[in-house]
Order: sequence, then structure tokens, then C-alpha cells
Amino acid sequence: MNNLTHLRIILIGGTSHVGKSSVAKHIASVLAWEYLSTDRLAKHPGRPWRHDGVAVASHVTEHYAKLSVEELLSDVLGHYERNVLPQVETLVRTRLSDPAATGLVLEGSALWPGSIAPLLTAHLGGLWLTADDKLLTSRIHINSRYTERTVPEQLLIDKFLQRTLAYAHRMDCAITDHGLRRVSVSAEETVEAVASRCLWAVGI
Repeated sequence: MNNLTHLRIILIGGTSHVGKSSVAKHIASVLAWEYLSTDRLAKHPGRPWRHDGVAVASHVTEHYAKLSVEELLSDVLGHYERNVLPQVETLVRTRLSDPAATGLVLEGSALWPGSIAPLLTAHLGGLWLTADDKLLTSRIHINSRYTERTVPEQLLIDKFLQRTLAYAHRMDCAITDHGLRRVSVSAEETVEAVASRCLWAVGI
């Protein structure tokens, strides 16, 4: 871990269900750093399913039912740009200006490549997790318990999945355009193995 004297923040981006939270938490544990998700910085309609017996909120149902996939993608990217990125920028500046601050692993879909690229320095490393459509589809179907859902519920999950894949494809192009680091995730690989490759990618 030869870069720990310089690197103080690691940003991990990627689309929904690619494994950001699990990998980021493991890295934070290994480094004894703080873990934080951008989901905590600002609210936006989340997953259109629940496992606690409570009905999905009406505004979430309407969000996925009424908007097209392109509108859903535009809406969430706009939310990230307006409501999350300014907070990320402030957080990064504050942490880097405080020599006593602990290291931070920050993850989230809000870490869009084009917006984050200008923030990257010797003290702040970033990478993006990627996965193929088959793996993302499988994970979303499993997590949502898709086969147990009613047809109307499945239609909402389908829309969420389509938005997720559209995000992933556009994000992948943005990673290439900005020459950023990507770490591909496979179904067979453990969280620990992916985390190890992520640490290697940022030079730790």
C-alpha cells in the first residue's frame, strides 16, 4: 500500500447493482477509512420495489410509469448534477483541506465520470465499476424478486432495469472519453477480489 501517504479519498462510481456499496465498504474496512454513499446526500425516486411489505410510494410509481427510459435517465443525471455534485465538491474540498481528516471512500451512481474527472488529483483517486447487461439484469431480477411480482410491478422494474442499462452504456462511453479507470465485475468474482483490483487500480 505504497500510495497511502498521498491518497486520501477514493471515489467509486458505477450504475445500480454493479456492487459499488459492497466493494467500497470492504475497501474502507481494509484501509480503516470512512465509508459514505452519495445516496445519503440527496433524495431521488429510488428502486420501484420494497421487501418490507410497505407499498412503493405513489410518487415513485408515477415516476417510472410516466417517464420514458430516456426521460428517466435525463432526470436522474440532472438530479446528480444539480443536487449531489455540489455537495461532493464541497465534501472533497473540506476533507482535503483538513490534514487531520480520516481517509474517505465515497461511492455512488451520482459520481458521473465527466463531472468527477476535474476533481481527480494525487490525493483523490477515482474509478468506475462496470458489468455486462446480463449480470446487471440478473442482479436486479434477484434483488427485486421479479418472478414473485405482479405484472404492473414487473413493468416498473423493467423500466428501472432499462434505465440502469442505459446509464451503464452512457457511463462506459464517458469513462473512455475522459480516459478514466474502470474495473470490470463478473458474476464469479468475490467482493474481496474486486476490491483488491480496485486498490491496485488507484495505486494502493
